[in-house]
Amino acid sequence: MMQDKLYHDPRLAAFYDADNGWGDDTRFCRAMGEGAASVLDLGCGTGLLAAALADGRRQVFGVDSAPSMLDIARGRPGGGSVSWVVADGRSVRLGRRFDLVIMTGHAFQCLLTDADQRALCETIAAHLAPGGRFIFDSRNPAREEWREWAPEMTLRHFDQPEIGRVTAWNDVSMDESTQIVSYETCYRNASGSIQKATSRIRFATRNDIAQRIAEAGLRVERWMGNWSGGPCTETSPEIIPLGGLA
Repeated sequence: MMQDKLYHDPRLAAFYDADNGWGDDTRFCRAMGEGAASVLDLGCGTGLLAAALADGRRQVFGVDSAPSMLDIARGRPGGGSVSWVVADGRSVRLGRRFDLVIMTGHAFQCLLTDADQRALCETIAAHLAPGGRFIFDSRNPAREEWREWAPEMTLRHFDQPEIGRVTAWNDVSMDESTQIVSYETCYRNASGSIQKATSRIRFATRNDIAQRIAEAGLRVERWMGNWSGGPCTETSPEIIPLGGLA
């Protein structure tokens, strides 16, 4: 996969926490992590969740392919207690197993092919301890959420500690044949300077995801449709498999 400037360019990575931060997914996984002695956070980004879990009671590893994101992760409170690894989630092998393997923030959607998704699921299987659990999320394509990502519908404002007031917006296009959405993220600071990045993500169906999970030797205990724990239905916003080794 091509490198995504949104995560690999330090100028854009600096906006990530201010534009995202804690959400229902990270709060849910933080609660799950409280009962685990070891946690692997794949696609950990700026390490918000991994650092919060590294409170001295458990072993936490954070893996991400973007050095710019991990530079931020290392500097945050709690970051010194996490083992940060610059690596591709499809191929990383740490030689150890974990009670909980998580992937939040729809990072699974950055995997654009069946082979990419299968490889990520194989990474999960390779790192799960007996009795361990995994969880990740992907947006439900039936909801066609990308239709809401036009500039006039995504305009937002937030404060970035080092830059000040920032205006942000998105633009989007969808390739129905590949299930891949291309979207542009734009940030304009108070001086009028604009930083942009184009990202590509895949809106896989539940059946597609279930097949990749099974092929990797994993099983799903529960399909959730939101981060409140509701069931996964045709109209639920999320596809969230929670499971373990087959």
